[in-house]
Amino acid sequence: MAFPPLYILRHGETEWNRAERLQGHLDSPLTERGRAQAREQREILSELLLPAGHVTVMSSPSPRALRTAEIALPDHPITQDARLLEIDLGDWAGRVLSEIRADHPEIAAATDPHMWKFTAPRGERLAQMAARCQSLLASLHGPTVLVTHGITSRVLRCLALGLPPEDLSSMPGGQGVVHVVEHGTARLLGAASDAD
Repeated sequence: MAFPPLYILRHGETEWNRAERLQGHLDSPLTERGRAQAREQREILSELLLPAGHVTVMSSPSPRALRTAEIALPDHPITQDARLLEIDLGDWAGRVLSEIRADHPEIAAATDPHMWKFTAPRGERLAQMAARCQSLLASLHGPTVLVTHGITSRVLRCLALGLPPEDLSSMPGGQGVVHVVEHGTARLLGAASDAD
């Protein structure tokens, strides 16, 4: 399936990102670095000449994503869509990564940096996230900026490129950057300041 041009942003750094506390559907404020990353995204997007009215802007309803969208795209109307939320981490949301690894040694031994997140007790599974991301992509008409989260961004890009969602860890991460997906290819604009 062909998709319109996509410009995918992860929210800027938050206080919980800095503390390695998992957010999922919970939230914490952007740090000053996170706000600077959103300004970097604004610069990248302005160079792409995406005028208001010629591109749709959609954001996760999480405050960290909405704030990033407001900074990065100050002249564009922003539509919130819950399909852009981050993975629901169930019982692990709000916990520090080191605590989870101590309680679950298999996670510390995991070779994939992201797939273990889909094993959280009472959390979202990969098939569930893939279904909501596929639903979102199928609803798009015309060039679209999507402001979302680290795991969601990776799954969206896999699906838009025709890759299985299990390949999500092969997708580059980063805050303060823009992932462009069009004509079946992906490119990264900006210097990634965070690999996750």
